[in-house]
Amino acid sequence: MSGSDTADTARAQLNAAMQRLASGDRNALESIYRATSAKLFGICYRILGDRGEAEDALQDVYLSLWKRADRYDPDRASPISWLATFARNRAIDRLRSGKVRKGSVPVEEAMDLSDAAPLADELLQSAEYDAQIHHCIETLDDSQRDAIRTAFLEGKTYLQIAEMRNVPLGTMKSWVRRGLAKLKRCLDA
Repeated sequence: MSGSDTADTARAQLNAAMQRLASGDRNALESIYRATSAKLFGICYRILGDRGEAEDALQDVYLSLWKRADRYDPDRASPISWLATFARNRAIDRLRSGKVRKGSVPVEEAMDLSDAAPLADELLQSAEYDAQIHHCIETLDDSQRDAIRTAFLEGKTYLQIAEMRNVPLGTMKSWVRRGLAKLKRCLDA
């Protein structure tokens, strides 16, 4: 089985679990947790900078999911994108509350992360917009597309991506900045 077949299978299983959870199947939440908790914890930890706070935010994500699973629409977004939006929003809410323990990043950094994301909230609102953003991402240079996907879908920092690609940090920031500007122009067209 190729990597894309494995990813497709995992996505289908996660979609099925989301549908079961929406129908009230409590066991589906455990499947969803096993499949997504590491990635969602990473998003929370990146924003909050504190393990305990990230764990609390992650718990909030799954409590919200339990209450809102029926709102998930597989035609509008992948389950992991939808859940990643939950995680990012919960972490930012914790920062804004002013109750985050020592070691967290300033709220301004989290705002940059959220604002620079490939418009996940809009992806959830419109299937048409979903198709448009995928088209626009494909118009980016390979380096820009890879940097943006790695930063905003995998939760890597610019420094981590620069080290992975063996390029200067300034170059990585330029790729992302130019890529986001090109995305904006494409989406505004």
